[in-house]
Amino acid sequence: MALTEQMILETLHEIQVPGSQTNLVESGAVRQIEVEGSSVSVVLAVEAPQPTTAGQVKAAVEAALATVDEVETATVTVHPLLTTVQPGPTTAPEPPPTWADKIPDVRNVIAVASGKGGVGKSTVSANLALAMAALGHSVGLLDADIYGPSQQIMMGTTEEPMGDPEGKIRPVDSPGGVKVMSFGFLVDPDQPVIWRGPMLQKALEQFVGDVLWGELDYLVVDLPPGTGDVALTLCQNVPMAGVVIVTTPQDVALVDARKSLHMFRKLEVPVLGIVENMSVYECPECGHIEHIFGDGGGLRTAEELGVPLLGSIPLDAAIVAGGDSGKPVVSERPDSPAGRAFTELAEKLSARF
Repeated sequence: MALTEQMILETLHEIQVPGSQTNLVESGAVRQIEVEGSSVSVVLAVEAPQPTTAGQVKAAVEAALATVDEVETATVTVHPLLTTVQPGPTTAPEPPPTWADKIPDVRNVIAVASGKGGVGKSTVSANLALAMAALGHSVGLLDADIYGPSQQIMMGTTEEPMGDPEGKIRPVDSPGGVKVMSFGFLVDPDQPVIWRGPMLQKALEQFVGDVLWGELDYLVVDLPPGTGDVALTLCQNVPMAGVVIVTTPQDVALVDARKSLHMFRKLEVPVLGIVENMSVYECPECGHIEHIFGDGGGLRTAEELGVPLLGSIPLDAAIVAGGDSGKPVVSERPDSPAGRAFTELAEKLSARF
């Protein structure tokens, strides 16, 4: 598909002007868009009540354009328009709380991401959270896949989140001691969620700030696959300790994993490393080893991109069965090869903080 000015406008339409309730397009900030092949040049003029406003807008636009597959190079120019300061009280009003202000007792937020679906990202998220809890850490698990939530099933939760008198939400305690919040608790499993960017952002803000997470060593965030609105919104509003990229050894999965990794680097989120899922299959009867999805792809990609290979998770039917039954392999079979692999992953990540 050829890159068009309309595609750029739709992307800019999703970016809010700092300190305003309008987006860049509706506010009249877009002054020029030039498209030539896969290159785009954007000129903006925004009101800049703070010295850092122009830089924030430039970074947000560059990050958003990086998610457009048709864009290879982007030049963004932001001209700040100084606002007139009106006389007022000498004491400035308190600024509204940010998302980070709402979770002051969460020490580390770790995102789990993938470039494409079907690589086992949610499975890794669930087992990683449980493995960290088994190591003695206080852990929460946020299912940020609004369109396809699954953690309410994988974590074996039988309760539903409860509200409190102040309008906050109490997460569900899973059997493994992990606090869980998922959109799957709140919607009919057969009903699709048909939302655009602003509604997604509001839901994510509630999941972060209106949930009573309490004191946590780690909040593991199960992101949806790809490089869309959810990942961009969370990274711009929540200080991430880092992100784990999940892939399979298959070349087509590794291509998308690279895109995901580069997006997080552009957003200045530390990439903690790559987890190669479904790395190898060992026949339980004869012990024969088979690399069904290829051999060594995760390690090669990690070395090429300068990040560690955090772990290789074997292909095991018990992992699939555990996710479907709400009894993850880390809890049910911690001494199995898969269980040990997830525990080693948790140990490596814990040692980073």
